[in-house]
Amino acid sequence: MLTPPPIQFQPAAEVVAFDRGELGVILSLYGRMVAAGEWRDYGMSFLRDVAIFSVFRRAAETPLYRIEKRPRLRNAQGQYAVLGMDGRILRRGHDLTAVLRVVDRKLIRPVD
Repeated sequence: MLTPPPIQFQPAAEVVAFDRGELGVILSLYGRMVAAGEWRDYGMSFLRDVAIFSVFRRAAETPLYRIEKRPRLRNAQGQYAVLGMDGRILRRGHDLTAVLRVVDRKLIRPVD
């Protein structure tokens, strides 16, 4: 009786992801923006070199903002970035909370 050859498992490709603390900071901002009626949906993508958290006003639109984590840029410009709807980098840095302030300021409006 012939035995089948052993199954060779390939290691999964490395992907970049947000850790629990980073996701907590991002989801805290997301919750405040949803409560203010600014955002309605989000999506996450985890690729080999970048993790992306996209926020939408409506699900069928292009993202209003993309929050990216690129560990390769950790020692250069900073691994976190916020990109606008048109793809421009609004803010980049080493501290996620500081980088997200560019979006958080949009929530603060003068009272008439």
